[in-house]
Parts: sequence; structure tokens; C-alpha cells
Amino acid sequence: MKVILKVDVKGSGKAGQLVNVSDGYAKNYLIPRGLAVEANNKALNELHNKEQSEKYRKEVEKANAQQAAEKLSGKTVRIYAKAGANGKLFGSVTSKEVAQAIKEQFSLDIDKRKIVLQDDIKTYGAVQAEAKLYSGITAKFHVIVGAAD
Repeated sequence: MKVILKVDVKGSGKAGQLVNVSDGYAKNYLIPRGLAVEANNKALNELHNKEQSEKYRKEVEKANAQQAAEKLSGKTVRIYAKAGANGKLFGSVTSKEVAQAIKEQFSLDIDKRKIVLQDDIKTYGAVQAEAKLYSGITAKFHVIVGAAD
């Protein structure tokens, strides 16, 4: 009997998969416990629609990441911070501050966990940074830290 799993079932498959199991296993265990539904036309159509919407969502996400990468690549993000006499910052500039600066300067909302800095920035100057926007899509940009007034 073919069933569509609602949750991951050890030994049978992952949630959302169409699997072929024995009739007794399906009728006596999977379906009564709500772990699966019988693969009739309605359920198969719902599964197909769900897969199509997931595919479309991923394509849109990838297109948005590509646009953001094109908008950010090669650009310079300026951040102003206070420092001591020798140019050493009070604290450091982290990916959180870089993400805020990108949002203010380029109107791009990038998660701080997607921004890669070699280390936190602790002195004035320019640093190469990278934003990993999607699997295989990255944007390299410069971060310049200057003196705050």
C-alpha cells in the first residue's frame, strides 16, 4: 500500500515522502496513529502542490539572494567608531554592526550570521568581508572603519 508520511518514521522514510509499505503496517500502525495518510488522488495532488510551492519558494529565495549579491559585491561599507590614541577601537566592530551598516547604507537586510569577517575589527582601516547569502552565492565587499566625531 502506498502512503504519504506526515512525520519521519524510522525504517520507512521522511515526512512528506510517498512510500510503499505493507497493507497491515499501514492500516494497523501508520494511519491510526496519524503518522501517514493513504496515497489517494487527493493526497497525491496535495503532495504535488506542496512540492511545487517549495520549489517555487526556493527559486524566489535564490533570485533574491542573487540580486542582493549583485547590489553588494565590490561595494564599500563605512562604519564609524571611537578609538584610543593609537587607533585601537574601544571594543570591536562585529558582524552585527556590519549588518546594521549594510541595512542603513544599501537597504539590504542581511542576517549577521551570514557575514564572514576574518576576526572582529579592532583598529581603524579597511577589511575584506564576505556575505554568504545562499548556497553558492556570496558577495565580497570592503568594510572601512573610520573615526567617529
